[in-house]
Amino acid sequence: FLLCFFFFGLLVVQIHGQHGAYIVWVDASAKPTVFPTHYHWYSSQFAEPAKIIHVYDTVVSGFSALLTPSQAALLQENPAVLAALPDRRRQLHTTRSPQFIGLRTQRGLWSESDYGSDVIVGVFDTGIWPERRSFSDLKLGPVPERWRGTCETGVEFSVTNCNRKIIGARFFSKGHEAASGFGGIIGGINETVEFKSARDADGHGTHTASTAAGRYAFKASLEGYASGVAKGVAPKARLAVYKVCWKGAGCFDSDILAAFDAAVKDGVDVISVSIGGGDGVSSPYYLDPIAIGAYAAVSKGVFVSSSAGNDGPNGMSVTNLAPWLTTVGASTIDRNFPADVVLGDGRKFSGASLYAGKPLDGKMYPLTYPGKSGVLSSSLCMEDSLDENTVRGKIVICDRGSNPRVAKGLVVKKAGGVGMILANGVSNGEGLVGDAHLIPACSVGSREGDQIKSYLSSSSSAATATINFRGTVIGVQPAPVVASFSSRGPNGLNPQILKPDLIAPGVNILAAWTDAIGPTGLDSDNRKTEFNILSGTSMACPHVSGAAALLKSAHPDWSPAAIRSAMMTTASLVDNSLSPMSDEANQKPATPYDYGAGHLNLDLAMDPGLVYDISGDDYVNFLCAIDYSPKTIQVITGSTARCPKIKKNPEELNYPSISVLLSGKEKVSRKSLLRVVTNVGDANSVYRVRVEEPRGVSVSVTPEKLVFSERVRKLGYYVTVSGDGLGDSGAGFGSISWTDGKQHVVRSQILVVAL
Repeated sequence: FLLCFFFFGLLVVQIHGQHGAYIVWVDASAKPTVFPTHYHWYSSQFAEPAKIIHVYDTVVSGFSALLTPSQAALLQENPAVLAALPDRRRQLHTTRSPQFIGLRTQRGLWSESDYGSDVIVGVFDTGIWPERRSFSDLKLGPVPERWRGTCETGVEFSVTNCNRKIIGARFFSKGHEAASGFGGIIGGINETVEFKSARDADGHGTHTASTAAGRYAFKASLEGYASGVAKGVAPKARLAVYKVCWKGAGCFDSDILAAFDAAVKDGVDVISVSIGGGDGVSSPYYLDPIAIGAYAAVSKGVFVSSSAGNDGPNGMSVTNLAPWLTTVGASTIDRNFPADVVLGDGRKFSGASLYAGKPLDGKMYPLTYPGKSGVLSSSLCMEDSLDENTVRGKIVICDRGSNPRVAKGLVVKKAGGVGMILANGVSNGEGLVGDAHLIPACSVGSREGDQIKSYLSSSSSAATATINFRGTVIGVQPAPVVASFSSRGPNGLNPQILKPDLIAPGVNILAAWTDAIGPTGLDSDNRKTEFNILSGTSMACPHVSGAAALLKSAHPDWSPAAIRSAMMTTASLVDNSLSPMSDEANQKPATPYDYGAGHLNLDLAMDPGLVYDISGDDYVNFLCAIDYSPKTIQVITGSTARCPKIKKNPEELNYPSISVLLSGKEKVSRKSLLRVVTNVGDANSVYRVRVEEPRGVSVSVTPEKLVFSERVRKLGYYVTVSGDGLGDSGAGFGSISWTDGKQHVVRSQILVVAL
């Protein structure tokens, strides 16, 4: 018997072909009893021991290994193998914000949760710079007894770098090493710029970790910008660091899945994942290790938040779509870093900048636009694209796109330019982010950029300009608005689930930074700074991770679905001028495709009144409803699935938002859905419904009143949607709100789509 297995293993490894890393999901129950461990089974039957990268035994059962395509195909013929998929590389989705989401010192959720004390937040990112003040353990209690993790040592990272704040640190590099060690085209970890440890050489991980759970740090700023007290959303929460992304090399699925395996085993309460496909395309859940790892984590009570992606304002660009993930888009806050472009004819155009060097002091300089030559690389100020003779001593207009914004300024500087105006294209609209440029530079919106170029064309050689920098301004209106880069719906996999779930601050966020690189991230930037200001849904995601830590601390018995529901049903839809939230890209009113349920509002989320809870069986029924086979579902859940005899609609998942697909084939379409709410407020409560119908659609709710008591904590209601009036728009938005007439308004978005 053993000889047969060994022979099969030899047969597999002798098949020729280019090796690559594969993730193999295995039915754990199929392990022959002759093998003492799953590793022995895998290394005897499926792959050579030296070719195995990771073994997974917590969130999934299986392994990753170096295989040829032929070997992978042969493996999938084995009845014990559920799937074998190529390893893929993913990308990162890259101080006033806690107050802006409704947190107040000495009252509300911060007070009720003791600032997230003893909740453990796992951060999957580029590591951490542990010496920062944001990670001090001063006056923190002992490490929670339930913690089972470790402080893994490595290059410039010892056990003393962990403390009562950073209670664990691990790094995962085998996927990278496998990709580069056997003819991979990606390339491995560059140890001349990276640390083979949990230490952060990139800065992104330090920034996200301190956003979620950084301690109070006084006199914080980026070279004078955003000065004040820096603090994370859950300042007393504990941090567990899982370095899965490496500078210049991305994040491999096999390593991400290994981190999920370790984090759940270690005992984290929250996982923050600011990682995605990077191309605005989402894989089906059974091909997505983030979705698969998160499913097992959520089923064990771990809240998982993920970034929506930075491919906005394009529609259907949102990623991380699994309904058990909380998917977070980005918004602005009421703080800005204004700069003005002043033209020679006296006109002034507002923009944004974090430039902190020697100012231009109002001196006017000649203006030039390399893009007038018609050469795309010159318009984008790409490396070696500028003619020094036409740029030297001038302010240069560069178009946004292709290369990093700060890198354009460096190109201008090398060519002898004295400043840069960074102009958005139509795709970026009017959305602006601040950058810590190496030369005097200002970002302007698409309309302003066109007007400045028009001035240059009409004035020719006489065109001049200067840039004035105005520091930090707070109380900006309107705010929040949906960030132009934030990825949007509709959900490209299953439109029955509205994604993103909600938005949170993600523009110009101040947080801790690494000492390994300057604030621009450019190799030539030798500046050192304790804090940096970044933008992206990567910055929005840890706000929700920290918020989940606070809610978990205040309500230890709440499930991940209940925590998400509390955030979504209390989210805000208006800005600080009490107008409906707008879209930064075009200044028009935003829709639930842009912001999901709305903007995170923790002042209300602590006491939502009612929550929409979801069990593991509910998720399985959803997967059955979208026609996944039992074997495919087992790849995700790790156990054999039994689909109900009567197939449900995917819309019937007990989600806090309600998406209804109506067939356009019939004259009048109609669909009824059940929702169940759990009372987490006063036991004896009565809620009445209020409906905002989407245009051209009729919505009725039965019953219209829900009466809760000590004995009745859960009640259901039916939503019936009918109509044929959506017209060419194809989608309509409305809401259902349950209110107790006191402080609770439990709001669910309704999205109706005509097929």
